[in-house]
Amino acid sequence: MFLNYSTRSKLFYMLSPLALFSLGCSSAMARALAPGETAVVVNPSPAEAWSATQGGSLTILGGETSNISISGSSSLSLSGVTTNITTGLSALQVINSNATITESTLNTNGIAIRAGRTSRSTTGSVVTVTDSTVIGGTGGVLASSYSTLNFSNSRVESTGANSVGLSLLGASANINAGSTIVGVENGVSFSADPTDTQTSLLKLDNSTVQSTTGAAILVDVPPVAGAPVQIQLNNNSSLIGGNGAVLEVRNGSSADISVDRSNVFGDVLNDATSTTRVTLSNGASLVGRMENVTSATINSTALWDLPGDSQVGTLLMNGGTVKFGSDQAFYQLNVGSLSGNGVFQLGTDFATGQTDLLNVTGEASGDHQLAIASSGAEPASGQPITVVHTGGGDATFALTSGTVDLGAFSYGLAKSGNDWLLDPTTRVVSPGARSVLALFNTAIPVWYGDLAPLRSRMGELRLNPGSPGAWARVYGNKFNVADGSGVGYQQTQRGFSIGADALLPWGDQQWLIGLLAGHSDSDLDLSHGTSGTVDSYYFGTYLTWIDRQTGYFFDGVLKYNRYQNEAKVGLSDGKRAKGNYDSSGIGVEAEFGRHISLTSDYFIEPFARFSAVVIEGKDFDLDNEMTASGDQAKSFLGKVGMTVGRNFEFEKGMVAQPYVRAAFAHEFAENNEVKVNDTVFNNNLSGSRGEGAAGVALKMNDNLQVHADFEYSKGKNIEQPYGVTLGMRYAW
Repeated sequence: MFLNYSTRSKLFYMLSPLALFSLGCSSAMARALAPGETAVVVNPSPAEAWSATQGGSLTILGGETSNISISGSSSLSLSGVTTNITTGLSALQVINSNATITESTLNTNGIAIRAGRTSRSTTGSVVTVTDSTVIGGTGGVLASSYSTLNFSNSRVESTGANSVGLSLLGASANINAGSTIVGVENGVSFSADPTDTQTSLLKLDNSTVQSTTGAAILVDVPPVAGAPVQIQLNNNSSLIGGNGAVLEVRNGSSADISVDRSNVFGDVLNDATSTTRVTLSNGASLVGRMENVTSATINSTALWDLPGDSQVGTLLMNGGTVKFGSDQAFYQLNVGSLSGNGVFQLGTDFATGQTDLLNVTGEASGDHQLAIASSGAEPASGQPITVVHTGGGDATFALTSGTVDLGAFSYGLAKSGNDWLLDPTTRVVSPGARSVLALFNTAIPVWYGDLAPLRSRMGELRLNPGSPGAWARVYGNKFNVADGSGVGYQQTQRGFSIGADALLPWGDQQWLIGLLAGHSDSDLDLSHGTSGTVDSYYFGTYLTWIDRQTGYFFDGVLKYNRYQNEAKVGLSDGKRAKGNYDSSGIGVEAEFGRHISLTSDYFIEPFARFSAVVIEGKDFDLDNEMTASGDQAKSFLGKVGMTVGRNFEFEKGMVAQPYVRAAFAHEFAENNEVKVNDTVFNNNLSGSRGEGAAGVALKMNDNLQVHADFEYSKGKNIEQPYGVTLGMRYAW
């Protein structure tokens, strides 16, 4: 039969030290030190009961003992000692005395250690336990007012039903250096000292308190004069509750708990008659509900993660963060009053309209940030979604990133009366939608960028007309696409191409037919952490004709591209979304012009060019539930221009041909529709632009030519700050 702790504590004070000692005489031989006697015992056997009174000093080194009792300012030192008591007695009882236990194991089916005082005494006892194990059936350790317990690298455990690992009745306990307190009903219990109103203190440093069936810590101290129970968790300490609660405060009790540099998982429960104050500091975190908590202070770098509806009377935010559980579950935090400044992380299911809610029933003050989880899904009905309600006050709330991404659009925060809500009227295109639009749009600039090296070949062929050969190019391009096209972005392209051609065996032998192949990769920068990549693989054929007599020329290309597209989206809540798809494109280009020689080796080349390309439509998804569907992307580009240059001849047949080129281009295709979720956007690169270029072709000898070309263009919806091509051709 187990006595409840209230009954046990009263019995504890009713028994004198002599009576306590005499209880053990039935189980083992008793050895009592004379008042003031000092004794050192080495490896005692068999187990004996020991007592010291009135300033006595007892040291036991090794061996086994039965129960030990010291009182009257006596001292005890145990080192390497083992007790194993089955009579329900305490292994150690310390009354107004000091005990030091090192590398020992105290095991009993009663309460393992009792530390206390005689009635009306204000000195108490001090018990220091190091590198030891303390196990009790009805309780681990019990201490009364004015007593202090110190545990270092030790384990205290109670094993019986309804037992408590550590009971503090107005006492203080310091649990340090990896110590563990384990109880069945509670790990630590605070109760009232029947004869005093001393306040209890529990300090944990890198240690753990655990209950297997109930709350890790229970405070059940009826209202008395004096300060509240003090609980301090420092430096990676933890609380584990068998019922999910780390702290329960009830029956009019009062408790202050501070968590510093520690992570706690479990609920803090305060009944309607009690007072509980919670403080989180220095990177501390609490993952659990606060039920009816009087006040909570969340200091800088600290986090309260609430996995359920919670209630706090006064919430002070000193730079900390309150997180409303996971993004898929939705909770309400009811606060009586709010002050300070901090961050609230909320989740919202915009497909159903469900949302977390910060509900301040009274006054709210301070400046606060809302970090709202983004979503690829669209809002349920396009209606405003309330995320904060206050009863009044001058508090301000703002989104941490300025907007929150919801499907195809990003929304701002607006105030309506005492409510703060996500307002559909403030929406702009979301980063996810921007990335989708850019990927569907960028295939066209990629197609033209991959084709530019072939067009620049003409300079080399003029230097050695009608000669077949092989060639290779490297090139780089940059494109700035304006918002007017549907979405603005920057595209940087790098690539290479190779080709070879041969004379056609008919006609005037001025026709060359060739094959080309190549690869390029493009990076898209849409700012704010959103980017994309496009890998392009292509091959094609071309046909070139240059009339040596008249200077007329024709250049025709048929090219197929295979694109591997990937989007990486930086979302408003700091997360990232990804998506990828493959697509293909095919296009043709034809150019006709004339090379006209002037005096002093100058020449001009007027030309006209027409290009057409079609990129297949595609459906794909981002991993944040956003869906995208693109129609075929088309381009019909017309261009007219002129090249002006001069040939410089050097020794050994070397020829240098610098040139400049100017052109006017117009894109006729206007609608390249893209559907993001249920919203249709139009990618539009139509309009006119001007182009300028400069370059040089060098004929090193009859076989080898090299070439460099630099290009710039600017129009309504697209600008090319630079296009660079470097290459060589070997004729045979």
